[in-house]
Amino acid sequence: MKTIGNILWFVLAGVWMAIGYALTGLLFCITIIGIPLGIQLFKMAQFSLWPFGRHVVREPGSSRVINTVGNVIWLVLFGWEMFLLHLLAGALLCITIIGIPFGVQAFKLSVLALWPMGREIVDG
Repeated sequence: MKTIGNILWFVLAGVWMAIGYALTGLLFCITIIGIPLGIQLFKMAQFSLWPFGRHVVREPGSSRVINTVGNVIWLVLFGWEMFLLHLLAGALLCITIIGIPFGVQAFKLSVLALWPMGREIVDG
């Protein structure tokens, strides 16, 4: 199921979301100030390609103060909009029984979009 879900996700939405996240990450990385935000967008691009069978967890050994400051800046500038869009997409996908697994993946992406710094993506 994981492989089929990832293939369907990749073809229908994942590749487009990953391209969007990666291009936006490249734009952020042009400036020195935007590099930390660009790195988070690259994480989201990677996760949006193959979300089935992967989870977002807290990164061990990362500085909580720096991550919190970065996440608050992210939340105010970009995170709340991306969070709401992923929630809306997840809710729309969950309308049908076939779309429920895809809706769950959209909800996982919404959490990463809301508070991305200090998080890592793991298999399992």
